[in-house]
Amino acid sequence: MEKNTDTRHYFDWAATAPPDPLATVAETPPFGNPSSRHAEGRAARRALEDARERCARVLGVSSDRLYWTSGGTEANALVLYAQALRPRVNAVLFSAAEHPSVRENCSMLERLGKQTARIPVEPDGRVTAACLERTLEKHPDAGFAAIMAVNNETGAANPLGELSEYLQKRKNAGAKPVHLHCDMVQALGKTAEPLPLDLVDSASMSGHKIGAPRGIGLLYLKKPLETLFKGGGQERGVRAGTENTAGALALAACMERYAGGGAARAGYEQARTRIARLIAFLRETGRCALIPEDRSAEDSRFSPYILQMRVKGLPGEVLVRALDDEGFAASTGSACSSASPNRPVLAAMGVARDAQLEGIRISQGHSTAMDDIDALTGTLARIIRQY
Repeated sequence: MEKNTDTRHYFDWAATAPPDPLATVAETPPFGNPSSRHAEGRAARRALEDARERCARVLGVSSDRLYWTSGGTEANALVLYAQALRPRVNAVLFSAAEHPSVRENCSMLERLGKQTARIPVEPDGRVTAACLERTLEKHPDAGFAAIMAVNNETGAANPLGELSEYLQKRKNAGAKPVHLHCDMVQALGKTAEPLPLDLVDSASMSGHKIGAPRGIGLLYLKKPLETLFKGGGQERGVRAGTENTAGALALAACMERYAGGGAARAGYEQARTRIARLIAFLRETGRCALIPEDRSAEDSRFSPYILQMRVKGLPGEVLVRALDDEGFAASTGSACSSASPNRPVLAAMGVARDAQLEGIRISQGHSTAMDDIDALTGTLARIIRQY
């Protein structure tokens, strides 16, 4: 029977962040439709464009490269279908560790007759230039590659600088250019440095991962593109549909608070300190293991905000339920594919099947405290003794 716990400790930030009360009520949005020509509509348009400018300042890009979407899934799909069905794109590449919003849409493209190919990942879950090179040797006519910034299950941080440099050298040598799309959902507000938008052709971001409400996101495009989804021509024809003014204002407020300059760097260092304490505990227990096992406390290959771990001999679903009963929210993997027992990301890394089924994800955020980590380690120690 579920216990009645007075205090909850939230470790599922990779699924969604707790709503930020200051950001979501910081401004009362104009209610008008931003496309309307009357005073109420003009007020909504001004608010919407102001929010866009604020987000652009945080990201260090021109505001005309940002487009409002409903979130990361839609932003990924808009680019994927627009690029994949262009005549010059003979094959679509995507990393074997991509989020379901990319992976499942690539499966749909396969059913529609489009050639796709998975880019293998290293045992640590990252896509290196060598991984990409091997795939492009098999598919030299590929014109699109989707490679995320930070993996939503393991925290593996792909070397975007290395990948971008390789693609540029390949292009300079006369090879076909490759559009590099990057899912930056788990990187927004969770990196020590600004997001490297200059290294990619397009990128997706989601508001609810940093405290904004669900239903708002951003798509970055280095160059405009024509999407398949049409309607009223909003967002310069890239994303049709009445814009979410309230969500845009909330996202701008959250980005200014958590994704800008010093705040992001300070949060990143605090997250590293907290995750180091958790990793030290896990290594001391004898029954716990990290995924991958060679991850260290201050490993630059990984985001400190996401950790994949397991208790040997204890199924992940059982551990997650036991933690929930004790007042801790965690998950076995992506919330978007929680109904499936399969772990394609871990499988792509070569993790054994039994270890895959034991894996759980611990993810933290800006309001996680060291007291939460200490409470988690104490509870894990007690659960381990019971099982």
